[in-house]
Amino acid sequence: MSSQVTPEVLWAQRSSASEPEKNYIYLTINVPDVPPSNLKLDLKPTGLTFTGTSDTKKTTYHLDMAFYDEIDVDNSKTHHTPANIQMVLRKKELKEEYWPRLLKDSAKVHWLRTDFDKWVDEDEQNEAPEDDYLNQFGGGAGLGEDGGFGGIDFSKLGGGAGAGLEGLGGDGGDFEGEDEGAEEGDDDMPDLEDDKEEGAEEGKGKGKDSDAA
Repeated sequence: MSSQVTPEVLWAQRSSASEPEKNYIYLTINVPDVPPSNLKLDLKPTGLTFTGTSDTKKTTYHLDMAFYDEIDVDNSKTHHTPANIQMVLRKKELKEEYWPRLLKDSAKVHWLRTDFDKWVDEDEQNEAPEDDYLNQFGGGAGLGEDGGFGGIDFSKLGGGAGAGLEGLGGDGGDFEGEDEGAEEGDDDMPDLEDDKEEGAEEGKGKGKDSDAA
């Protein structure tokens, strides 16, 4: 039987009193090696419930959380990767002030941490370069094979955006571009060695100056 654990959750936020698209929560649920077929995500205005099983890690992840305030489910987005579940949750109430915390309950929990890669202070958020990440997250790439969990839209992240992808689950080979880079590096190595051998041959009888050249 697989053990059941509460996954690590990272969060950050932005706020706006006039622009809904700038009034949201970044949420990352770190659940490596959980395929879409093995998970259930129920997102509601007041909170979310997640259950997912990793066959490779023999672990079932379960999360039940109540938000500090309501979100707009229809304008929130979710993306599943081999390492995690990434979410941009639209806050329902337009308000300049940040939420004082993510959860309704003020008690601290060990599995929730601030996502410092995305977090900016409230008075500096207008200068923060968060738009690139947000555009990639919801940048018009239609629904993927994941389909939708409870009507949630899935969009495609570009080029490994989002720090939550780094160092999790050992699934780097599943991301486009990484395998290509490794293959190119392997192909280059024999050429470099050949160049050194040729240089050594040419350098015979010419002294050390040819090596420096």
